[in-house]
Amino acid sequence: MIEEHNSTFPDYWQELGESRFERSPCVLGVVPIIYYSVLLCLGLPVNILNVIVLSRLAIKTQKSSYCYLLALSASDILTQFFIIFVGFILETAILHRKIPASMVHTVSVLEFAANHASIWITVSMTIDRYYALCHPLKYRMVSYPERTHKIIATVFITSLVTGVPFYWWSDLWRVNNPPTVFDQVLIWTHCFIIYFVPCTVFLIVNSMIIYKLKKKKAPTTRSGKTTAILLAVTTIFVILWAPRTIVIIYHLYVSSVNKNWKVHLMLDLANMLALMSTAVNFFLYCFVSKQFRTTVKEVIQSFRKQ
Repeated sequence: MIEEHNSTFPDYWQELGESRFERSPCVLGVVPIIYYSVLLCLGLPVNILNVIVLSRLAIKTQKSSYCYLLALSASDILTQFFIIFVGFILETAILHRKIPASMVHTVSVLEFAANHASIWITVSMTIDRYYALCHPLKYRMVSYPERTHKIIATVFITSLVTGVPFYWWSDLWRVNNPPTVFDQVLIWTHCFIIYFVPCTVFLIVNSMIIYKLKKKKAPTTRSGKTTAILLAVTTIFVILWAPRTIVIIYHLYVSSVNKNWKVHLMLDLANMLALMSTAVNFFLYCFVSKQFRTTVKEVIQSFRKQ
């Protein structure tokens, strides 16, 4: 979630704060605009291609892992649309926040909801892989497409519900006032939802999966590739989202983004790095899975024939 546009306080207090303090400059200038434009132009098409390819594989194989990867691609598309296109390019870079505050806050809810869905779909897939590898007999009894679809639907609905409190998310870039108690609660809730809790699950569950695979004398090629994709996706998430989480907490207790250009710069870079995770999965799938690459070729060829 990019905190580039939302504002908790009325305009009067923002103007008063800006008159008393010198705002920190955006050191990167137009670089974020160029970066997010390129990321959107690259990430949106490959995620749409992801959805088409994974839809075919999910229908063909009836495997829950493809359903989760499909849901992950869909949530990445929502994240790119609401956060990058609407939140940053449209509201911030083009309209310069000259839109009703209620609309800005509503978009903020959708941004957080899409962000939560993307992360917690990955958590659900991680738990699914754990049962598939560590409890295969039980997994065959409880894993079927209808159940997987219900889990995915529950994650999306829950993500929307958990995004509602962030209607009141404070704009780190414009507010000079120290964070209120409510701001602190929201920031810590956000950090736990999008990083600390998911990373704890990834660490524990992936460790058990790796331990189980080491004990197996001859793991199947398919299960090994699916697990490799899972480990790569979760590792990339942990690495790319760590700087943003650290900078947000640093801002909360040490230095304001608005008054310290170094923190401003760090948060700009951290947001850019975190959102990179929405565009890399396609290339990861192509690198790991031959079946995915083959299906991509079939899809592209079918479009060329039309």
